[in-house]
Amino acid sequence: MIIQLNADKSLTIHSEYEAQITAQLTKDLDRFTGHITRVEVHLSDENGNKSGINDKKCLLEARFEGKPPIVTSDLGNTYDLALKGATEKLKHALTTIVSKLKEKV
Repeated sequence: MIIQLNADKSLTIHSEYEAQITAQLTKDLDRFTGHITRVEVHLSDENGNKSGINDKKCLLEARFEGKPPIVTSDLGNTYDLALKGATEKLKHALTTIVSKLKEKV
């Protein structure tokens, strides 16, 4: 599973943070690695340089074999919280898809 990180101009992703995100997603999505070819992570600040509540956004786009991309997003006070929320939504969506695939077999 390839994990690709993208950020808007308000955020610079350092190698340590990239490694942290990659490790967390690899761990959280481990049971789906046979189905997912790539996960794109898009981090952005909805308010730009202005401060605000829940203005950090994480959008995850998972490429599932033979299916259209699955997209989830979440907002949080920090990028870590937004990533966690979007990851939980993605895990739920993937669980549903995998369950339906197993029913067809």
